Amino acid sequence: MSSTSHYPAAPALQKIEQRTLSVIVDNEPGVLARVIGLFSGRGYNIDSLTVSETEHEAHLSRITIVTSGPPMVIEQIQHQLKRLVPIHSVTDLTVLGSSLERELAMVKVAGKGEKHAKAQAIAEQFRAQTLDSSAGHFIFEITGEQSKIEQFIALLQPLGLVEVARTGLAAISRGPERM
Repeated sequence: MSSTSHYPAAPALQKIEQRTLSVIVDNEPGVLARVIGLFSGRGYNIDSLTVSETEHEAHLSRITIVTSGPPMVIEQIQHQLKRLVPIHSVTDLTVLGSSLERELAMVKVAGKGEKHAKAQAIAEQFRAQTLDSSAGHFIFEITGEQSKIEQFIALLQPLGLVEVARTGLAAISRGPERM
């Protein structure tokens, strides 16, 4: 996808790429704020962000960041992340190409009669779980690739979509080795 970039050093038309970065950090106060500060201070975009402790005894957390920009900017982001003190590693899962990526969404749909039945049929087709329901609404839980969730939401839009809560992307590399 080519578009104009809001990055000052980027040429007017440059390919914008989306990348998934896995960042292993010390699990301590202020680390997330420093990472976010790096992005906001330089005008970099964050499309999705998830954080969780991954190794309790080692006090390590994984920050999964989905970001987009020209290749030059993505490279700058990675280099600058690696220079932050509490960061142990930065891995570009998109470049590895063998990662698993999933997201969870809760989707609320209000509707009666035919719309209610259609929403339920779509949910079954997408293997979404029903978390709450009544004669006038459903709340579905769906997990999967972002494209699957986007498609599910798009199909429910005309049936009375009320709101959506999404977790952001969680990703991990395949294989026995550790990142």
